[in-house]
Amino acid sequence: MLTPAQTAIVKATAPVVAQHSERITTVFYPLMFERYPEVREVFNQAHQHGGSQPRALANAVVGYAMNIDNLGALTAVVERIVQKHVSLNITPPQYRIVGECLMEAIGRVLGDAITPEVAAAWSAAYWQLADLLIAAEEKEYQRKAAMTGGWRGTRRLRVVKRERESDVITSFWFAAADAGSLMDFKPGQYLGLRIDVDGQTVQRNYSLSDLPNGNTYRISVKREPGGLVSNFFHDHVQPGFEVDAFAPAGEFTLAETSKPVVLLTAGVGQTPALPMLDRALASGRRVIYLHAALNSAVHAFRERIDALASRHPNLQHAYIYSEPLPGDEPHHRGFVTSELLQRYTPADAEVYFLGPKPFMVHVNRTLRELKVAAERIRYEFFGPMEALD
Repeated sequence: MLTPAQTAIVKATAPVVAQHSERITTVFYPLMFERYPEVREVFNQAHQHGGSQPRALANAVVGYAMNIDNLGALTAVVERIVQKHVSLNITPPQYRIVGECLMEAIGRVLGDAITPEVAAAWSAAYWQLADLLIAAEEKEYQRKAAMTGGWRGTRRLRVVKRERESDVITSFWFAAADAGSLMDFKPGQYLGLRIDVDGQTVQRNYSLSDLPNGNTYRISVKREPGGLVSNFFHDHVQPGFEVDAFAPAGEFTLAETSKPVVLLTAGVGQTPALPMLDRALASGRRVIYLHAALNSAVHAFRERIDALASRHPNLQHAYIYSEPLPGDEPHHRGFVTSELLQRYTPADAEVYFLGPKPFMVHVNRTLRELKVAAERIRYEFFGPMEALD
């Protein structure tokens, strides 16, 4: 546990670490992967090459240090980390690996500035956070294992169906290979998968795109240019294919209230919104479902949403196409604008949005300009958590 003196040291040196944080993380990851190659599969290497994972870690380290004496301010962040770690089956030995390599990376970058006292303070700070996360994750592992159809660690799932949803999105249904039941999950959560692709073991999280039914899980995968796993799914995964899966996780879930809800998505971002939509409609809530796409060729699930709208008077929906094809009839052409958001967002609505990062940056900025209260806004990134500002 941190002593008051160590807390003061961490607070005093946090600005220096912040100044060099991205450099520290660019030293940390190669060091860890070289020394402990077994942890490589946990990390999406595309996020490594693009720099988003190192930036996310740098922001997290600095944010923790700045709030070292006020951990209550980090509650939401800690919950997000716990859910992500549980989806990847992170274990205590991996914390020892990260701690060792992170402290060495800090020492390499900051050199003589890291005195024995400073090193001891930062090591104590790291283990304070690690112990907090380990305890919270263990509690979540035990909770999931105790659920009907639940499990801990990996469980073998088998693809029982695949269906083309658009030119770029295909859905896959999984059942338990042992023919047992599958635990329920909250609309908005995702499924962690471990899969071998051309001799390389990788892990990915995919949003669950349908309500739980106890028998199957559905994910809907967009073919990404150069995407290792998404292209493998589209090109090779057929009924009968088996994968290792971790229990559903995620904190981006639908709040159980009676307020109107706006589900605003772009591209494959609508996958977690689909079960949210079903759950909200079943509860009688007013729902505004807005989806942005290039055009009809890549717009998935349109017939499903149209059918729901015809049966539920409490559902209002609109599609926005930025590059409509001849014959396309979207409700709006162009992009999601401030005027559109103002038009479709009731004063007391909760807004959930998800899509490509540029879309999310724009939507987040626009919602702030429209004075939508922060507590009414929910979002999640597909990749590492990054600031939307």
